[in-house]
Amino acid sequence: MKPNSIITLTINPSLDKSTHFNSLIAEQKIRCEKPRYDAGGGGINVSKAIAKLGGSSTCVFTSGGSSGEMLEELITKEGLESTVIKTKNWTRENFIAFENATKSQYRFGFPGNEISDDEKDKIIEVVSKVKADYLVISGSLNEGLPTDFYQKIAETAKASGIKVVVDTSGESLRKVLETGVYLIKPNIGELAKLIGVDHLELPEVEKAAKQLISNKSAEIVVVSLGPEGAILVTKDETHLVKAPKVEKKSTVGAGDSMVGGMVWALSQNKSLKEVIQIGVCCGTAATMNEGTQLFKVEDVKRLFEGMKG
Repeated sequence: MKPNSIITLTINPSLDKSTHFNSLIAEQKIRCEKPRYDAGGGGINVSKAIAKLGGSSTCVFTSGGSSGEMLEELITKEGLESTVIKTKNWTRENFIAFENATKSQYRFGFPGNEISDDEKDKIIEVVSKVKADYLVISGSLNEGLPTDFYQKIAETAKASGIKVVVDTSGESLRKVLETGVYLIKPNIGELAKLIGVDHLELPEVEKAAKQLISNKSAEIVVVSLGPEGAILVTKDETHLVKAPKVEKKSTVGAGDSMVGGMVWALSQNKSLKEVIQIGVCCGTAATMNEGTQLFKVEDVKRLFEGMKG
């Protein structure tokens, strides 16, 4: 693998198929428009976002079967540098359908197929050889993988002096925080669970995030607030950024776009205030497009200029 300042890891990628249809009627055949295919999965989307901003990263992902081959072709067409870890089982597919009559979006996500012990070892081996400033671990785990698998990856990367960025949820996130990482991006509900409470109000978020930081779970905690924006918290700084008001068409890839924007900004030595501003602009811009297309860079630039003004 060639050295790159940013590496993204997607253990459970997906071949995303999206389409339009007129209306959803039970028991009737629903005729759909010609489908669009996109390479999907947390880390892959982060790499795509970084590329849109003019940056570069190496996208590490698993791939199996004919769906995996198509995934690889799509990533090649995106011009992304990549390292492929072959798997016996096929890469999963996801399906996104947009109903024209109601402007409703339906998202069907499928679990990833099992990863063998040899394939697990290969993933750890690839990570152990990474030379980078940042490793972004993003997305869900395949069925059968232990909840501490991301934790093992984080430990391996940290041993090489790499700053680990994690965007996942549930027990996988809780486990990785035992090791301590550079940056995490929970939503407000996930943050509440991490500190052992049922619910958090906005004024309580900063204190909750600083609790994780004081426990050495993360150096930077970015809490996604949905349409309200996000808040970035470190030991010394707090920045709340409101999301610009736009016409929302899809939320697919918005979180990944936000992470991609933030990691790109970090790699460009931007201030932490700019890091969260750029992240929020990328996430917001992604909601302006249908399906799985992420954002248009011109939308990000326009939103960022408006935010600075």
